[in-house]
Amino acid sequence: MSTFEDLHARLLACDQAHLLAGWSRLPDAGRARLVANIEQLDLAAVPALSARVRGGAAAVELSLDRLEPPVAVAEAGSLPAEVRARGEAALRAGRVAAFVVAGGDGTRLGFNGPKGAFPAGPVSGKSLFALLAEGVLATGRRYGARVPWWVMTSPENHEATVQFFDVQGFFGLSPADVHFVVQGTLPTFDTAGRLMLAAPDRVATHPDGHGGSVHALAHSGALDTMAARGIDLISYFQVDNPLARVLDPEFLGLHLDPARSSAEMSAKVVPKTEPGERVGVFARVDGALQVVEYSDLPASLAAARDGSGRLRYAAGNVAQHILDRDFVARLAAAERDPADTFALPLHRAHKVIAGYDPVTDAPCAVDAVKLERFVFDAMARCAQPALLAVSRAEAFAPIKNAEGADSPHSSAEALSERAARWLAAAGVTVPRTAAGRLDCVLELSALTAMEAADLQGQSDLPTAILPGERWCR
Repeated sequence: MSTFEDLHARLLACDQAHLLAGWSRLPDAGRARLVANIEQLDLAAVPALSARVRGGAAAVELSLDRLEPPVAVAEAGSLPAEVRARGEAALRAGRVAAFVVAGGDGTRLGFNGPKGAFPAGPVSGKSLFALLAEGVLATGRRYGARVPWWVMTSPENHEATVQFFDVQGFFGLSPADVHFVVQGTLPTFDTAGRLMLAAPDRVATHPDGHGGSVHALAHSGALDTMAARGIDLISYFQVDNPLARVLDPEFLGLHLDPARSSAEMSAKVVPKTEPGERVGVFARVDGALQVVEYSDLPASLAAARDGSGRLRYAAGNVAQHILDRDFVARLAAAERDPADTFALPLHRAHKVIAGYDPVTDAPCAVDAVKLERFVFDAMARCAQPALLAVSRAEAFAPIKNAEGADSPHSSAEALSERAARWLAAAGVTVPRTAAGRLDCVLELSALTAMEAADLQGQSDLPTAILPGERWCR
C-alpha cells in the first residue's frame, strides 16, 4: 500500500490532492480503504479526463448545416433470399456470438435487482434474461451450432446477475457457453474538474456508458476467446427489449454483404412515429453516420418531410448492432492513446449527486459531471455501415419507465399483440373486442417460434383462443 507522502505527491501532480484533505480524521481502516480506492484509478489519465470535464465542446460536433438523412436504409423482409442465407451460413459455422448489455438495475421500475431479472413475460412472468436466453438457445438448436452468450454486468449488479443465472439453471444454456464481463467505471468530477468523494474513504465513480462494452470485451479477454473459437461477429443488444431478435440471420446477412466487404458495424432502426418522439435518429454529417439525440435535433429538422411526405430524419436508434470482432479490437486499442481520434469520444452529462466534502467533513450535493461513451459513435468510424429498418411492432418494445410509454405494461401488450398476429397468420382465431383490442393475453417463446413462419404447419396449435384466455407456449 502506498504511503501518505507517495500518494499525496501523485495526486498533487494531477491537481487532485484535495482527496486527502480529510486524512487526519480517518481511522486506520478508512485510510486503507481510501488508499486502495485511489490506487484503482488510472491517475495518469485523470488530467485528460479533467480537461474533458472542463471543456465546453460536445463530444461529437453536430454541424446542422451539413446534416443529411442516411443514404440507404434496407427494409427487413424485402431483401433477396441470398442475404438471409448468408447470415444463416454464418450462424451454422459458429461465427456469431450474442452480447447483451445488462449493467442496469430495476430501481426506476420499483424492482430490487438486476434489470434483466425483471419479470416481463405477459403470461409466464419470465424474466427479461429468460426471454432473451430462449432466443439464443433456439438459434443454436436451429442452426446446429453452439452460440456463446456474453453478458455485460456492472460492478453493482454483477454478483446478483451471476447468481440469478445460476439459480435459473442458465435458462437451459450450457454454463460453458455463458460468459460474464463487468462494465468499467470512470471517476466522477465536479464542474471544476476535481475528483469527487462519495464518502470519506471512497472516490465517486460511475459506469462508463454502453460504449464501455468495447473496453469490457477487450480487457476481460472475451475478444481473445472469441478469436480462438472462430467467432468474428458480435450480435449486440440491450437487456430491456424482450421483442429483440437476438441473432437475426437477415441482419447478419446484410452486414456481411460482399459489396461492402463487411460493414464493420451495422444497426437496426425503427421509423419514428412522429416528429417529437424522444428517440435518437441516424443522420449523416459529411458522409459519416452518427446518432443525433432527440434533444439536439431542432424542431424544424425533426418535422422536415421528403417529397413522399415521410419524415426525413426517421431512422430511430434501437440499440441493436452487429459488430466485427476485429473492429471492436481496434476501438479498444485506440482508447489507450488519448490522442487517437479513432477511440470513442467521451460525452459529458451533468447531474446533481450526493457527495462528500473532505474540507468541511460533511455530505453535500454536488453539481457533477459524468463522462461516458456511447457505442453508436462507432458508426462514424465505419467505411460502409449498414442500416436495417424493422417494424417497431415486431422488434422493439423496451422497458424503461414504470408507467406509460416504454413501460412493463406497454411492452407486455406488444409481446401479446405480436403473438396474436403470428397465431392469426397460422390460422388460429384470436378474439378481439368490437374496438379491435386484443381480448386475451398471449405469449410465444422463441423456442416455439422466432418468426411468424415458424408457426406454419405446427399441428398442436389450437384452432381458437378463448376470450379472456391467458395462453402461453
